[in-house]
Formats: sequence, C-alpha cells, structure tokens
Amino acid sequence: MTSSYTLAIHGGAGTILKSEMSPEKERAYTAALEEALQVGEAILKAGGAALDAVIAAVSSLEDCPLFNAGRGSVYNAVGGHEMDASIMDGSNRMAGGVAGISGIRNPIRLAREVMDHSGHVLLIGEGAQQYADARGFERMPADYFHDAFRYAQWKEVQGTEAVQLDHTIKDRKFGTVGAVALDVHGHLAAGTSTGGMTNKKFGRVGDSPVIGAGTYAYDRTCAVSCTGSGEFFLRGVVAYDVSCLMEYKGMSLQEACDEVIHRRLTAIDGDGGLIAVDALGNIALPFNTEGMYRASVNAGQEVFVGIYG
Repeated sequence: MTSSYTLAIHGGAGTILKSEMSPEKERAYTAALEEALQVGEAILKAGGAALDAVIAAVSSLEDCPLFNAGRGSVYNAVGGHEMDASIMDGSNRMAGGVAGISGIRNPIRLAREVMDHSGHVLLIGEGAQQYADARGFERMPADYFHDAFRYAQWKEVQGTEAVQLDHTIKDRKFGTVGAVALDVHGHLAAGTSTGGMTNKKFGRVGDSPVIGAGTYAYDRTCAVSCTGSGEFFLRGVVAYDVSCLMEYKGMSLQEACDEVIHRRLTAIDGDGGLIAVDALGNIALPFNTEGMYRASVNAGQEVFVGIYG
C-alpha cells in the first residue's frame, strides 16, 4: 500500500467556447467539477477503493443538472429519458452496465449492482428496470429529471429526424460524465454515465454502457472513460484500444491516448475525448474538440480544472 492516489473526472467534450460561456455558467461548471472531485478524493485519501471513488464522483455529476447524465439527462424522441451507464473494476476486470433505463437517480449505482449481484455485465430497457426494482432502487418522479433548458433543446427538434448531442447542433457538446481512479492499493477503476442524444429514437444506445468502447479498466495498464459521438467510439472500441496499445505495443498512457483520439478516431471522423489514468498514476485528458469539462488530482498536489482547449 502506498500513500499515492489519482482521480480524474469529465463532464463531456465538444464545442465549448469561452466566448459563448458566461462567467456565472463557467463558475457553476467549475464548482460542480470540483465538488465531484472532492467527493471522490475523500474516499481515496481515506484509503478507500478506486471503484468506490469512481461511483461517488460519477454520482455527484449525475445529481447535477448541468451535465447530460442522471438528473440532467436530455429528452428522447417521445419526451422521456433513457439513461446508460457502466462501471469496471481493474483489479479483476469485473464490469456492469445498464442501457435505456428511466427513473433511476444514479444509473452508475445500478451498473455496479449489475456487476456485483446479477451474474451479468449488461442489462437493458425493461429488464434493467425490473432488476432495479428487485434490488430496491427508488424510482424518481418524472419531474426530478425535468430541466427547462433540456426541454427547450428537445422542442427545437421534436418531430424531426434530427438528433443532438447534448446542446445544439451548432454548439456540440457531448454531455457524458465519467471518472477514473487509482487507489493506494494500486487498483484502477473507471465509470461512465450519460443521458445520450436529444431526440434519440429506436432505443439508440451509444458507447457509454459498453465495456471496451466507453469504459475500460485493467490494473496492468489503465482506466479509461470516454465522451463523444458514441457511434464512433463503439466502432473504434476506443477505451480498450488505449489499453491494448499500452499492453501490446508498450506505449505510454499519453502516447496511447494521443494515437487513439488524435489519429485513429479522427480517421473515421469521430470527435470527442477521454480521461485516463495508468497504474503509475499518470493522467491523460486528450480531446479533439474545442473543449472538455475535466478535472483531476494526484495525492498531495493541487487540483486541476479545465474547460477549454
């Protein structure tokens, strides 16, 4: 056991321009990122598990309406919410995920329940809802997830074929949230949660609940949580690709992340970013968009918070 730990979080990537951000909104985002980081760091500082720190940090972001996950989830084509989340434990590569769920305050906690108690990795839709009920998860009322800004976004495209990644098409933000951590015991964990795309149809699911695409953790390499155009992250198996390049090509964390985000993903026209931490506590926060809501901390060091590129 060491005294060293690392935690990084994200609140989505995309076209995030300082010129379009009011000082009040910037302060609100910064405060929310700092709060989520503090909640997770408190667990790591006390010698707690990376998995617990990730769950706590992601839950904090899910509880904040500024981000497209949990309470702040965007509206689907029929005016409801369909949330996705996943978690992975790098110590044993156990994982859990849920997709297309509604009414659950913290989808990341349900993903962990799937990992710990179901014997499965991914549960979807009504089956996942039944599992949540069986495990005693409270169903939140619909108005808990109502946000005037998100509702207005949906009304702009309601009844059309357009889908939007979080904000508007001209102002692209991918509002997934996530966290990655290394604890004092040397274990890694990663978690990701999202409300998906505004006006999404047909039970669309992106990369966030899919292990290897949006989330991955392995103690020998790294922990990764992604945010971006989910279809491209699925096709690129992005989270696992970072780990693969480290394990089989001997790349450093930064080299692997740069290769995946700035070359492999852009080669298929994918945009977004990721957060990652390796077994030595190195942090990488790459993105190929104008900005990404992100924050990180290493034991005994100052907190970093960033929004713009």
